[in-house]
Amino acid sequence: MPPRIPMPGQRPKKVQPPTGSIPVPLERQIDFCRVFVDGKRQPGNVRMGHALEVVERYENAFVWLSLKEPSTAQMERVAEIFDIEDLVVDDVVDAHQRPKIERHDEQLFMVVRSVSYRDDEEVADAREIISTGEVQMIVGEKFAITIRHGARLPDLTAKLEDEEELAVLGPTAVAWAVSDYLVDNYLKVTDLLEDDVDDLENEVFTPRRTINIDKIYTYKREILEMRHAIDPLAPALRNGLNNNKDVLRKALRTYFRDVQDNATIVSDRLSGFDERLTSLLDASVAKVTMQQNSDMRTISAVVGMAAVPTLVAGIYGMNFENMPELGWRYGYPAALLVMLAAISAMWWWFRKNHWL
Repeated sequence: MPPRIPMPGQRPKKVQPPTGSIPVPLERQIDFCRVFVDGKRQPGNVRMGHALEVVERYENAFVWLSLKEPSTAQMERVAEIFDIEDLVVDDVVDAHQRPKIERHDEQLFMVVRSVSYRDDEEVADAREIISTGEVQMIVGEKFAITIRHGARLPDLTAKLEDEEELAVLGPTAVAWAVSDYLVDNYLKVTDLLEDDVDDLENEVFTPRRTINIDKIYTYKREILEMRHAIDPLAPALRNGLNNNKDVLRKALRTYFRDVQDNATIVSDRLSGFDERLTSLLDASVAKVTMQQNSDMRTISAVVGMAAVPTLVAGIYGMNFENMPELGWRYGYPAALLVMLAAISAMWWWFRKNHWL
């Protein structure tokens, strides 16, 4: 769509910064602003304010603008240039959106969450194993705007140029390239999580090994956070593809379905991890309970064996004059032999019944 043109006699809208704050130039939040013609990137970057003017010179061209966490004032300036609705601006600045695809006239607003993984040995806080961000995409007839919040995106220009047959189809190819990269990263994260879950499973079912229930719970919580971030993506893609066929060409819909399939695979794998961790928690509790019961039986057996000599010693420690065997020469060693025989018999019985 062409940029907004002020009516005669009307001054362009100026956004006033909040009182006491220092306005930050929009250029600081721009990762790049590039023009693609016939699926090929033009050398260098262009100024955002003149990007659409450059695009209009060509028959099949679009601009790709990448932003990092723009403020309200900065995003309103972008909206004036690219004719973006205020509702989309609010969603972009809030940056707490579920994965979705929305239609605003001839523009698409798409949200895909990013996921990053760090090994539990590399972080001080267990909650940092899985961290999520957000990538938003606004796709118009002649432009594609990507906005990232807490997410890292590599330069996907080469990926877009490699798929030249898609890049010539317009800005929606940018949305595919970003979505495909993020979902491919989901698959890499789930591979790493699978190794961690396997290690936890081996730890739980290895005999005489200490079980770290806190670690199991931590991974369950982190996987739940990842599920909340990505589970809505597959249904959003399915509905978006079905409801926006006039904007998404057939070739791109095929590629987006591949992204949808991968997102579904990741959701299914995470669901399986969650169920396995739930089973591991139950098995860990049961194993700890059995170990405690075994310890209590061992302690009881030891106390029982100590009770017999204590009983004999207690009886012969009573101060009575007329007690059997008090004057017997071999009374003391005989008492010790009785104690030893009783302890040996109890030890044999406890071993036979697996108490020791």
